[in-house]
Amino acid sequence: MKLPKEFEYYLKKGVVRKLTPDKPRAEFLIKESEVSLEGLKERIKIIGINNKNANSIIKDCYDIIMELVRAKLLLNGYSSSGSHAHEGEISYLKKLEFPESEISFLNGIRYYRNSVTYYGKILDKEYAKKVFDFLKKFIGKLKGI
Repeated sequence: MKLPKEFEYYLKKGVVRKLTPDKPRAEFLIKESEVSLEGLKERIKIIGINNKNANSIIKDCYDIIMELVRAKLLLNGYSSSGSHAHEGEISYLKKLEFPESEISFLNGIRYYRNSVTYYGKILDKEYAKKVFDFLKKFIGKLKGI
């Protein structure tokens, strides 16, 4: 999966805008991601990851990660919206010096999540397990920045 364009591209296109840091909204997103993660872990503990719930687990993992990325953007005075907003948000991780391999994997999750949401793609439990493992490692790194 190729990487999104540079963050400045999304700034120039108006997909990402510079604004005053919004700490209350960022804190809300962080708390929301924590609650969502707890709920996801409970579901997985009780039900496990299988082919029936793979799509919803992948979408939930992606949403949790992206809430934290948005929180980081808001804390640093940025907001995104509109077409290509998710790409712009993911490109911000380059600014935070995340490895290209992790950015590429997250961008792949974005692509597959969109395939599920908009085109009816069915993903399997093996991929859902990889995404969940990625989530657990990635959020620790993201929170540490």
